[in-house]
Amino acid sequence: MFRYVLTAALALSATPVFANDSIAELGTGGLILSRSDAVAMESEDLYISPEKVTVDYVFRNNTDKDVDAIVAFPMPDIEGDPNEMPAIPDGQSDNFLGFEVTIDGVAAKPQLEQKAFALGIDISADFKAQNVPLYPFGDAARAALAKLPQAVADDWVDRGLIIEDTSDDGSGMKTVYVPFWQLRSTYWWRSTFPANKAVHVAHRYKPSVGGTSSVSFFYDGQFQGQYAAYKTRYCIDGTFENAIRKAAKKNPDGNPKYFENRIAYILTTGGNWATGAIGKFKLTVDKGDPKNLVSFCGENVRKVGPTRFEMTAENFYPEHDIDILLLVRSDDGGSGG
Repeated sequence: MFRYVLTAALALSATPVFANDSIAELGTGGLILSRSDAVAMESEDLYISPEKVTVDYVFRNNTDKDVDAIVAFPMPDIEGDPNEMPAIPDGQSDNFLGFEVTIDGVAAKPQLEQKAFALGIDISADFKAQNVPLYPFGDAARAALAKLPQAVADDWVDRGLIIEDTSDDGSGMKTVYVPFWQLRSTYWWRSTFPANKAVHVAHRYKPSVGGTSSVSFFYDGQFQGQYAAYKTRYCIDGTFENAIRKAAKKNPDGNPKYFENRIAYILTTGGNWATGAIGKFKLTVDKGDPKNLVSFCGENVRKVGPTRFEMTAENFYPEHDIDILLLVRSDDGGSGG
């Protein structure tokens, strides 16, 4: 796999990063089609930036009969752990990524299926019986947990559905119940693919962008810690390394003045269409600001604008997911590149 890195402006300083400075990104992908040997994916145009992900598909039914299928968009699983809060674009909504979809330009209204699990066991019915929302991070769930009968709360603690959290809210120590379950969410709809015709499906959402408050793998003039894993995952090369070293030298404390953003896109979950390959595939990665640094793995990637990089392929079969590392300037100085 070709290693591609674009470096932008260099920066000043940052402080060392510890475990509690990191926020995890939620890996999210595209659409899944119920298996069909009649419907082919003619093209996929994928755009990824820190602000939005858009995917435009063209599906084609190459047979003489209409095909009815189920199309699904799996949302990332969410773990209701108060100590491991992931990056969630909308912390109060079941549609926490703001997912939207159109079919041939017309807005669709997909159904949302949600289930809650603890230790791999479906506990959705328990929650519905007590009017507790399945989405764990919203204020509504916390409020509902506070109203649980004591016997139910004790049972849920014993079963690992919730945990007790004791802290000082400014008026003294208080204990509340907080979610500890896993949420699985899927948007889905039924779609008809007419005989010998193409269907255009487009969807968009706001990605979960993880990160740290500085560069977690570079400190005191050296690449260290988890850098080996970063180098493999994001295909970091010498150009990228030199940019970080140069930025570090410009800062009095010897550290580059950037913070990390990370985006994970699951590209390998599809393939249920005829041939399993994508006829024409296009990936555009937008780093958001000319001063940012970006690194990701790809083949034949080229720069097509001040912040955009493009990869195209034909008869493309996804074998790897897409992981994008963005180093964002933590000051206002510098120029783009």
